Amino acid sequence: MPTVREILNKKGNKVASMEKTHAVLEAAKKMNTERIGSLVVVDGDSVVGIFTERDILTRVVAAGRNPETTRVGDVMTSPVACCRRETTIEECRAVMTTKRIRHLPVVEDNKLLGIITSGDILAHNLETHKETIQYLHEYIYGPY
Repeated sequence: MPTVREILNKKGNKVASMEKTHAVLEAAKKMNTERIGSLVVVDGDSVVGIFTERDILTRVVAAGRNPETTRVGDVMTSPVACCRRETTIEECRAVMTTKRIRHLPVVEDNKLLGIITSGDILAHNLETHKETIQYLHEYIYGPY
C-alpha cells in the first residue's frame, strides 16, 4: 500500500510553521505570502497545534478578536491529528474524512518531518489512476 513517505519523497518536507506566541495577524500574513491554508504551530521543537484559514474565520473574525493582539496559541486547533511516514494514504484519507480536516502534519519522535494535504492525496490518486489506465490500455491494445 502507498504510504506518506512516497508523497513526501516527491513533494519534499518543507513545512510552514509558527511559534504559538506569534500574533494571528502575523500568521495570516505569512499564510497569504506563501499562498497556503495552514501553519503548523510549534512550541520550540514540539508540534502543539495547527492554525488554519477556518480558525481565523471562526475563532478570530467571527468572535470579534483583535488579530494584532490575539496569539496563535489561543485560537489554534489542538490537539492536532498527525501521521507518520509509514502511515498509508488510505489511513490519511480516512482520518481527513472523519475529522473533516485538510492537513496532516507528519511527526515522528516529536519531530516535524512534513505535511500531507488533501490535495496531495488527490494528486497521488490521479497519478495512480493514470498509471493504471496506461497499463490497461497497453494490455488491451499493446504498446503505443
